Amino acid sequence: MTTADINGGESWDLASEYPAPDCAEVDDDFSRIDALFDARDQAATVLRSLLEGAGTLTVDKAETGIEAAREAFALGEETARLLGDLETYAECRLSVDSSDEAAQALIGRLQAYLKRNDAIGEPLWQFLDRVPDAVAEAFLTDDLTAPARFVVEHARKRRRERLSLEQETLASSLAQDGIQAWGRLYDQLSGTLTCEIPDNGATRTVGLAEASGLLLRPDDGLRERAWRAINSAWDQHVESCSAAINAIAGWRLELCNRRGSHFLDAPLHMNRIERATLDTILGVAEEAMPLARRAARLQAKAYGKPRYGPWDQRAPAPSTGEHEAAAIAYGEAVEIIATSYGSINPRMGEFVRMMSSNRWIEGTVGGRKRPGAYCTHFRKSRTPRVYMTYTGGASDVITLAHELGHAFHSWVMRDLPDCQRGYGMSIAETASTFGETIVRNALLERAETREAELDIVWQEAEALIAFILNIPTRFEFERNFYQTRAERPLRPDELKDMMSTAWRNWYGDSLSEPDPLFWANKLHFYISGLSFYNFPYLFGYLFSLGVYARREAAGDEFFARYRALLEDTGRTTAEELADKHLDADLTQPTFWRDTIRMLESRIDHFETLVEGVAG
Repeated sequence: MTTADINGGESWDLASEYPAPDCAEVDDDFSRIDALFDARDQAATVLRSLLEGAGTLTVDKAETGIEAAREAFALGEETARLLGDLETYAECRLSVDSSDEAAQALIGRLQAYLKRNDAIGEPLWQFLDRVPDAVAEAFLTDDLTAPARFVVEHARKRRRERLSLEQETLASSLAQDGIQAWGRLYDQLSGTLTCEIPDNGATRTVGLAEASGLLLRPDDGLRERAWRAINSAWDQHVESCSAAINAIAGWRLELCNRRGSHFLDAPLHMNRIERATLDTILGVAEEAMPLARRAARLQAKAYGKPRYGPWDQRAPAPSTGEHEAAAIAYGEAVEIIATSYGSINPRMGEFVRMMSSNRWIEGTVGGRKRPGAYCTHFRKSRTPRVYMTYTGGASDVITLAHELGHAFHSWVMRDLPDCQRGYGMSIAETASTFGETIVRNALLERAETREAELDIVWQEAEALIAFILNIPTRFEFERNFYQTRAERPLRPDELKDMMSTAWRNWYGDSLSEPDPLFWANKLHFYISGLSFYNFPYLFGYLFSLGVYARREAAGDEFFARYRALLEDTGRTTAEELADKHLDADLTQPTFWRDTIRMLESRIDHFETLVEGVAG
């Protein structure tokens, strides 16, 4: 076990999955994948021969195709496990050290395999999309494929958008060196960029992850200098960033044109929510704008300034000087979260301690680490991993609680078939935001001083600002960007203006200045496999609070119901999930407005505490 310093987090253990990127176990998995590809080729050949007349097949005439499809499905599941683990392992190593040459070589080796996997899997989905309902139903009657019912039926909702086999194969083959290459370029850039931060008359050179950690400090001047240094570093690479973001969007828009779809259709389908639900939550967020702006102004007031700055997004509560807030040691943070999770059910607390004792959490500080935090998992071992940079701030504890919520979600689904363990990103934020709420509320109950109380309520206000103002800001920018990008690429200055406008529209007079380079420094705009990775956070925030609000009424039955809800997330839409487990209609504003109203008293409490500090 290693630690960066007394407050830094532990390094994670990846050796239980693979000893090294160039080890014999990696070679063995590649050999197994080669054998799977050969077997899948045979099934794919049968399916290709049936595609032209697939729409008129009867169950009897499709018998050979159904058997080939079942075999292709089972082999594809095993292939996905192996490829997924190899890719996850390489990306985990690169997150900690972006210059890891062995991991970079493994990523390079995987590209050809990922291309072939997409190409060889396409005939199966072409077949399942083109055949009549009776044939698709026959495919699902076997015990092997029955668990895939939701996945197949959900995919068939967009079957009219699927291109020909040749076109889909070409698109997936070109993606590795196209849209995905642009995403990898951004990852490499973010992992190697350095910032020059003025500090006490000198200048410090730090990596992006470490600079981002300074945004968690109570020193308002230091946070602003760090924010400006980060933006200055990105500003030197705006041409590269604009080329990447334009290429990524252009790729998606071209596919949309050929499919006859709107650029929101794919992310909505991937998130398994309806457009009516998205429109409703954005409308409720707009209604809640005054409440969130009030919270932003209160945070600024606590720092003795009239308006909220973009460097304040992750600012801790200011110190009054009476009780200087000490950094929270990593071990203490784990125990705080474990105790808080355990208040829901002891098994949740045991899970957190297991994550720590197994060293499945990466929290060290390093100059070559990528910024941000995430949770991932290994499919063969069915074990999660959490990544972040832990520096001892209170918001780090909340971030860790958030990512451990993701990990718990993965853990409760570990015994389900692989095809039922994938879920929409909107639902993915449910357990994570729920975890944040648990920890905040538990910390508030144990606060012994006004300053400690402010620190926790501050986190609640910060979440409200982030989800009600910042997330819609991102959505508005991305939507406007895609609308314009459909006509032409945008220059860096245009992207800056568009981003600034979105900030002003949502933050209004609570904001001191916009963040014109947010489009460049936010990883979410460059994830090649995801577009509009913003509204799922708003959905997850409000949805999880709605789930939490039902905790008291459910009593001792709550944990069982909560677990059942999480287990169902991979086999239903968000609307069906809410109807089944919460008796709520997500396309209507009632559920969402009720959640917002629950937050009003918390901001009233926050104002009382801020007035006490500022007064």
